[in-house]
Amino acid sequence: MAQAQKEFSVVGKSVARIDAFERVTGQAQYTGDIQLPGMLYARVLRSPHPHARIVSIDTSKAEKLPGVKAVIHHENAKVPWSSGGHTHQRFIFNNPVRFVGDAVAAVAATHRHIAEDALKLIEIKYEKLPHVLDPNEALKPDAPKIAPSGNLSVGKGNFSAPIEETWGDVEQGFKEADRVFEDTYFTKHVNNAQLERRVSVAKWDAGKLTVFASTQGVSNARTDIAKDFGLPLSKVRIVCKYMGGGFGNKNQAQDYDYMAAVLAKVAGQPVKLEFSREDDYIGMHGRWASEQRYKIGVKKDGTITAVALDAVTNMGAYRKQSGNLSGTDFYQIPNFRKHIKPVHTNTVVAANYRAPAYPQSVFGFASFLDQIAHEMGLNPLDMFMRNRIQKYKSKIPFTSNYLEECITEGAKRIGWQEKWHKAGALDGQKKHGIGMALGGYPYRPGLGAATIRLNPDGTAHVLVGVTDIGTGAKSTMAILAAEALGIPLSRIELTNGDTDVTPYSVGESGSRTTPFTGPAVIAAAEDVRRQIFALAAGQLKVKPEELELRNSEVFVKSDPTQKLPLQRVVARAGELIGRATTNRSFKDMEGKSFCAHFAEVEVDTWTGHVTITRYVAVHDSGTIINRLAAESQIMGGVSARDRHGVYRRADHRQTHRGTS
Repeated sequence: MAQAQKEFSVVGKSVARIDAFERVTGQAQYTGDIQLPGMLYARVLRSPHPHARIVSIDTSKAEKLPGVKAVIHHENAKVPWSSGGHTHQRFIFNNPVRFVGDAVAAVAATHRHIAEDALKLIEIKYEKLPHVLDPNEALKPDAPKIAPSGNLSVGKGNFSAPIEETWGDVEQGFKEADRVFEDTYFTKHVNNAQLERRVSVAKWDAGKLTVFASTQGVSNARTDIAKDFGLPLSKVRIVCKYMGGGFGNKNQAQDYDYMAAVLAKVAGQPVKLEFSREDDYIGMHGRWASEQRYKIGVKKDGTITAVALDAVTNMGAYRKQSGNLSGTDFYQIPNFRKHIKPVHTNTVVAANYRAPAYPQSVFGFASFLDQIAHEMGLNPLDMFMRNRIQKYKSKIPFTSNYLEECITEGAKRIGWQEKWHKAGALDGQKKHGIGMALGGYPYRPGLGAATIRLNPDGTAHVLVGVTDIGTGAKSTMAILAAEALGIPLSRIELTNGDTDVTPYSVGESGSRTTPFTGPAVIAAAEDVRRQIFALAAGQLKVKPEELELRNSEVFVKSDPTQKLPLQRVVARAGELIGRATTNRSFKDMEGKSFCAHFAEVEVDTWTGHVTITRYVAVHDSGTIINRLAAESQIMGGVSARDRHGVYRRADHRQTHRGTS
């Protein structure tokens, strides 16, 4: 939803990905496709215990197996993994091990089957330690201590605990309410299960480390590895041209990148380390589980007067991300208090998975509002509309907010007024229902960089550090460059994802790539245009500011018939280079995209089968860069949320208490 926008040449159209042909024909080279001369293959041994101290580790038999070139573990590869945990130090191999699946050793061999056989020959003696899997049990005074500082995950800055946020007067808000409701919602740990398994290829040349990584951020990965290996940034190169999905858990550098690098150094040969799907599930993070206890005060008409959220989030053995819950962000709450305890348990680590802090509590809070509407005999549509957010924290304006229009349009398209009815109003085996929820995600501009080289034939080469995790980031940057330069998209070549060649990029996470790197691409294009106009001004005998460039033609604004082909203007210029580093920010405003989703469902009460008969998603998206990509992202998100929503609703344990 948006107001009428400027007509663009490329922006806003449905454009196929610039690398679509390579992807669908198998020409795209993903990390797993890379083969280097003399390359070895690595596998990882994992702990079978949730909590244990390694008393001894004997790798002699594995080392003697023909074809084995390197074996590493905590005693000979004590390499820190800084981004793997922010509250207590984490290494690529840890002693004690803190969850089933914690890495214990890695082997590099001439064939992956040899590496797998070698793992079976490693002899480890464990001293089992008490463990705790439930976060509430972990908070008890007598619970086994997982982190040195205890099981409440206390770190610095964004990793402090408990996570607290408050505004207004919550207790007064509850006094002003006509009714107060309390309820608890649960969500489980969910693995990202991206199509591409985790894989890394590492090699060393004259003291320089090159890692072909399946990463969402080459710049972040280089920074992490340089820091933890004690190397200058100039001695680390990260390459990721194609990436097969990550959904948040492939940003930065991962432990398998480190293991591949250490094995390659020990063996003196390139090493490819690829996780099995089992490795992926038990050894890598997924979305954190949560227990959300809500107390909500409302007026008779459904207006919210106060909300208190007390929650526990299960971060597993290490805290890689915040553990926050932010699903209340889309509602106007005058009095609010949030108290969240991120907790360590002896379970697999939890961290980012597509809008990290939101899906868990979007589910919980919207479900509870729907239940409250039912209890009070209200139409849920009226309740969501009445309580839609208008200002951030009730005081800060948004850069744009069309949430009301999203709700109105969505209700109209799904036929809410004609189809909605109270629960239990229809008889028969199959029950019909219609529901809705509000959502979105924050956005902000930030640090980005880009270089554009204009060739003597009028074609352009864009260099950006972005990777493309399925969102079409490469195409987005090419579209922005074509629009800003004034040349057809077909005249754009793009190089991405190589820290030796491309400039800084924030990484594909947090909806940051377009607002961070996009402005830099536009600024670099404007730099090139200034140089073009300086050249063309003499040829057309006008001032540079009197010129325009569109569709690869330079012309005089006041008289478009006075024009020159771009190729002719720059033919003798050699190469024009535009560079930009931008770092924009908001002042006294908050950026957030909004949406309203509606679902019509049919439930067979005999079989339990749920059928979604109609789904409507309405998004306040601002300027659409590529309509095809935007629609595809929404459809993919809807597909994932449908599955998660049905699963979570089945898991909801109601402890509802309503008071008048």
